[in-house]
Amino acid sequence: MGIAAPIFVLVVSITRMIVSGLIVGGNKRKISETDGKYIEIFGNILLIIISFSTLYFLDIMNPDVMKWFLLCALIIILGFHTFLEWYFMKESKQYKVSLITLVVGIIYTSIFIF
Repeated sequence: MGIAAPIFVLVVSITRMIVSGLIVGGNKRKISETDGKYIEIFGNILLIIISFSTLYFLDIMNPDVMKWFLLCALIIILGFHTFLEWYFMKESKQYKVSLITLVVGIIYTSIFIF
């Protein structure tokens, strides 16, 4: 995995900033400003607990296992965030930013980490 994992965070962050500026512009809203505030908090806490619980049962010294864990965690976390943005903020089109970020993250993971 080496240097690909830290660059992954950089690529996803830069992609999110650029796409957010192009699609949403200055009309950025947060899920916490909508009715989905508590759903987001509860969902994020639940995903963190599940992730750490899953790591307990996985062989974290095996790079292949950690690659699959990273890919699955990326899909689940960004997918959850995208769904909440789509459900609670359809009019802002901000969910498209999360969806594009998810796709870029999956492509990066598939090419450089696997």
